[in-house]
Amino acid sequence: MEYYFIGERELYLAFRLVGVPGAVANKKDDALDAFLLMTGQSSKVSGPAEKDRPKVLILTEDVADMLEAQVVAWQKTGKTPLIVEVPGLQGHLPGRKNLTDSIREALGIQV
Repeated sequence: MEYYFIGERELYLAFRLVGVPGAVANKKDDALDAFLLMTGQSSKVSGPAEKDRPKVLILTEDVADMLEAQVVAWQKTGKTPLIVEVPGLQGHLPGRKNLTDSIREALGIQV
């Protein structure tokens, strides 16, 4: 599995249509369970073997906000899956940079 999505139902269905598995997460508990399972940190249920875990974990910005501490801690480990945030159905959350803005800031060039 290369990708895995965690977010609201409508986006989950859209990702499923293009072949990306995932989990619906409207509450923090649901989001946390799916996140821990896909990163191999779940103590409740055994998740996929390390070689079968996703390489990219796609989270909506809402889910990333709910799991901010866990996401930051995971990113600091440098392990896969790589976490990518996408806007929810309502668009970008206030104060969030989009990918293009982040590239401009990091490289100092416009894409």
